[in-house]
Amino acid sequence: MAEFNAFFERLRGRIASKDTVVSVGLDADLDRIPEHLRAADLPRWAFNRRIIDATHEYAACYKPNAAFYEDADGWRALRETVAYAHGKDVPVLLDAKRGDIGNTARKYAELLDHVDAITANPYMGRDSLEPFLSTDDKGVFVLCRTSNPGGADLQDLELASGEPLYRRVAALADAWNGRGNVGLVVGATVPEELETLREAVPDLPFLVPGVGAQGGDAEAAVEYGLADGVGLVNSSRGIIFAGEDAGENFAKASGQAAKRLRDRLNRHR
Repeated sequence: MAEFNAFFERLRGRIASKDTVVSVGLDADLDRIPEHLRAADLPRWAFNRRIIDATHEYAACYKPNAAFYEDADGWRALRETVAYAHGKDVPVLLDAKRGDIGNTARKYAELLDHVDAITANPYMGRDSLEPFLSTDDKGVFVLCRTSNPGGADLQDLELASGEPLYRRVAALADAWNGRGNVGLVVGATVPEELETLREAVPDLPFLVPGVGAQGGDAEAAVEYGLADGVGLVNSSRGIIFAGEDAGENFAKASGQAAKRLRDRLNRHR
C-alpha cells in the first residue's frame, strides 16, 4: 500500500466516497464564457460557481489553470472559486507548472497556502521543486510525459543510459517522494508511456490530462493512472464548455458531461 500524505489521503477519501476519478479543469476563458455572465463583477467567478454547482457530485478534484486568472480580477475570481469548491468538500489542484530556484521558487510555493496541490516543472532540477516538496500536507504533480504532440521534442530524448528523459524524470520524482506528496503528470494521449511509467513507479499517483478535447485513451488513463486507488483523469474544455451553445443552460450540459465522463471512466476501474 502506497504511503500518502494528507492531501493524497484526502483525495483517496473523495474518490472512494463519490466513486469518481474525474478532475474538472476550470479553464475559465473569458472569450468563451456565456455572454449573459460577462457583465458580472467577476465573470470568471460567476461562471465557475455555476460549473461547480453542476459538477461537484462527479468531481474528485477541481483543476483551475493559473493562466486564465493572472490579472487582478482573475486572482479575485480564483480565490472565490477555491473557497467555493472547498465549501463543497472538493480539493483544488492549481495547474501552474511553476519551476524556478531560490527565493523565486519559495514565492511560487506560497500558492500552496491557498490550494491543496500544484503542478510543477522539474526542468531546473530538485532545488527548483524543494519548496513544494517540503510541504507535508499538500500535493505536487511533477510534469513528466505531457499530452501535447510537441512534448516528444524533449521528453523522448534518449539519455546516455539509453532511457528517455521522461523516464528519468519519473525515477527522480519517485526518489523525491519522501513525504508521500508527489504525483506525476502523464498524458492520456500516450498510453504506451502510461503503462511503462506505471511499471516503473507503482506508488506515484498520476494526473492524466488529454481524455476530453484531446481524445486520449480513457481505458489506459484509468488502468495505469491510479496508484493504490488514487489518481485523477482530467477534462477541461470537454466539460466546462459542453454547453457553450446552450445559453443560460450551459451549466446543465457541463454537469451531464462530467457525469458521462465519470461513468465512462468507472467502466474501466
